[in-house]
Amino acid sequence: MSTGKRSAILLVGGMGTRLQPLTFATPKPLLKVAGVPFTERQIVRAIAAGVNEIVLATSFKAELFEPYFGDGSRWGISIKYAVETEPLGTGGAIRNASSMLTGEGPVAIFNGDVLSEHDLAGQFEYHDRLKADVTLYLTEVADARPFGAVELDSDSRVLAFNEKMENPPTNIINAGCYTFSRSVFEAIPAATVVSVERETFPGLLASGAQVYGFVDRSYWLDIGTPAALMAATQHFLKVESNDGRGNLIDPTASIDPTAVVDGASVIGASAYVGPGSRISGSIVGEKARVWDNAQLINSFLADGAEIAAGSYSEGNFIGFLQK
Repeated sequence: MSTGKRSAILLVGGMGTRLQPLTFATPKPLLKVAGVPFTERQIVRAIAAGVNEIVLATSFKAELFEPYFGDGSRWGISIKYAVETEPLGTGGAIRNASSMLTGEGPVAIFNGDVLSEHDLAGQFEYHDRLKADVTLYLTEVADARPFGAVELDSDSRVLAFNEKMENPPTNIINAGCYTFSRSVFEAIPAATVVSVERETFPGLLASGAQVYGFVDRSYWLDIGTPAALMAATQHFLKVESNDGRGNLIDPTASIDPTAVVDGASVIGASAYVGPGSRISGSIVGEKARVWDNAQLINSFLADGAEIAAGSYSEGNFIGFLQK
């Protein structure tokens, strides 16, 4: 097993257009999932796997990350920031951030919008045991068409990467967390727009590099849409609610005593829920308004949006710019 310290790069430069208007003022990786910024959840998981230095690869609204996370001292680790003045793609962002790492141990690379409960410590150990150049966390999904399917041989060595296609050869997909040996960073051109998925990984395979898949079927979710963000929130509410009934209610929210909030719901900061209303299995965003006798069932009311008095909404995403 490697004796060098474990490090991580978090790719947090995405704009999150599918989550607008939430991402007008807040980059997607800083959106809260059950009250906690998503990137903070990734940092905590990395620390639990033995990571003690992290570089955040930032781009969109880069200035918002450091005021929140600081130098990492509150978690007992080192956090640094690699800022892209122009987006460099996933590979370019990794290469740019790698220059800020210290030590010689393996490096975990996290996509900034993937929620996973997979065994990251096990992935590090697997990478070390196989003396791999790259180890990809892979998971199995019912329908691989929206994802990049990865083919493996009987020894879990990666044979091929497939782009999104109508008839993928396998349901094993790239789940967005990689372990790199330090030498791999040199395979990525500096200061260049590069896709790690479309260029770096296929190039490593072609050159004979040791690229393995670590298949883990634990909970996994891409939080890039309002529906996924709501699903992730409800996943965490099972153990993190603060009102004794499975809900998470910001102390600055105003909820009329005759309103009902149930079913693992979130009521955001400065939100208002009027008399006779019911919120069930839903998210009411910051400064959103639920007027009198309205019902919001399994729905997501975006920050600043409102639902009219007496109305009924089930399974809807209200106030988002993309459907």
